Amino acid sequence: MYYIGVDLGTSAVKLLLMAADGKIVNIESREYPLDFPHPGWSEQKPEDWWAAVTDGIPALVKDIDVSEVAGISFGGQMHGLVVLDENDNVIRPAILWNDGRTGKETDYLNNEIGMDKLSKYTANIAFAGFTAPKLLWMKANEPELFAKIKKIMLPKDYIAYKMTGVHSCDYSDASGMLLLDVEHKCWSKEMLDICDVKEEQMPKLFESYEITGTLTEEAAKTLGLTTACKVAAGAGDNAAGAVGTATVGEGRCTVSLGTSGTLFITNKEFKKDPYNALHAFDHADGGYHLMGCILSAASCNKWWMDDIVGTKDYGKEQEPISKDKLGNNHVYYLPYLMGERSPHNNPDARAMFFGMSMDTTRADMTQAVLEGVAFAMRDCLTIARKTGIVVKEAKLTGGGAKSPLWRQICANVLDVDIQIIESEEGPGYGGAILAAVACGEYASVEEAAEKLVKVVDVIHPDPEIVARYDKAYEKFTKLYPAVKDLY
Repeated sequence: MYYIGVDLGTSAVKLLLMAADGKIVNIESREYPLDFPHPGWSEQKPEDWWAAVTDGIPALVKDIDVSEVAGISFGGQMHGLVVLDENDNVIRPAILWNDGRTGKETDYLNNEIGMDKLSKYTANIAFAGFTAPKLLWMKANEPELFAKIKKIMLPKDYIAYKMTGVHSCDYSDASGMLLLDVEHKCWSKEMLDICDVKEEQMPKLFESYEITGTLTEEAAKTLGLTTACKVAAGAGDNAAGAVGTATVGEGRCTVSLGTSGTLFITNKEFKKDPYNALHAFDHADGGYHLMGCILSAASCNKWWMDDIVGTKDYGKEQEPISKDKLGNNHVYYLPYLMGERSPHNNPDARAMFFGMSMDTTRADMTQAVLEGVAFAMRDCLTIARKTGIVVKEAKLTGGGAKSPLWRQICANVLDVDIQIIESEEGPGYGGAILAAVACGEYASVEEAAEKLVKVVDVIHPDPEIVARYDKAYEKFTKLYPAVKDLY
């Protein structure tokens, strides 16, 4: 049998076809627009997502017997606000995870409702990208549209609805809405009341590996599949990506260098960060995880290379950065192009270079960008370690993981063994695994991930470079406090 993983990203949907033994049979990708109607705003049309999926899946399965496609599941960009009216039509463009318009609402939740109450209700505090502040913004700024809301959904769940006709959401993705009681896995009545939302406006909750329905006749015809194809709830992109890297069970860690960056640590029992800097979310394996998220990771390098340096040859730009230069750079970079989430929770934060002089080279600045992102990830890991969590190894994923130099930098800045896996297809592969578990191909998410995911390389930290980076990190940590009042 075959299983489809739908990775609904910010710039494109990546569709993956997996055989029962874990082999990737085919991959298709379709891009869609990203709109910035005002500075700091970020929106997409859910209809564009569905158009991309309906164009891509027929191409994905064109060379196989479609009756053998047993299941579909998802990894999706988190936090995006999708609102439907009484006829299940989209009311307005989705407000995305990296949208920064909700500063006022975030301050209201954290300061007037109070972080202690938010943490009690949801295990988290408010961040500008979360869904709850977006609902408050919509209520205050678009009251006529707010009044039309019949269903509140997340991005991937809109695609699942178009496939099944079921309004569903999984626990991992719902954790990032600030509307879920994460510990007890139910909608928080207190948070729904605060946002003036009724529980019937929320989708039904499922574990990521549970079946929510099967393809409707219309969806099956559109996608070129059969109505026997089952649809599983799926997961938020980070949780799905963790499944795709076997970061499941107890005490596993993944560092992702995608558009955003994440530090993902798994737990079988519920844990909460007392500092409220890391997210405490449900995991796609049925357990829990702690996650730190930085809003700009590989996107920092893309911005620097594409828009400033003016090249697509990233490897050539990194060639002059030899091993002896690691930890010896005099230039620093704060990677806050889109504001920052963990640990600063400041949508107004912005990126900057520090320490340039007449002898600064382009390579120094390129190195500073890579190191700045790694230092920001260390901010998150430092907080996790303060809670008593021990991390000695981490799988590295995302576009940034393709850089051998960035791998070395991460191993030494974080002082952990960096593991590289055989097939790094992230949320799409995780989605396909979840579909296979839902259809009974494997007994559990943990069993499937352990059987299918293989480590092919390990980068060990160098004690001398680690010591140099420890000193550099001390200086890095002083930069944000020095400039935050200027944002």
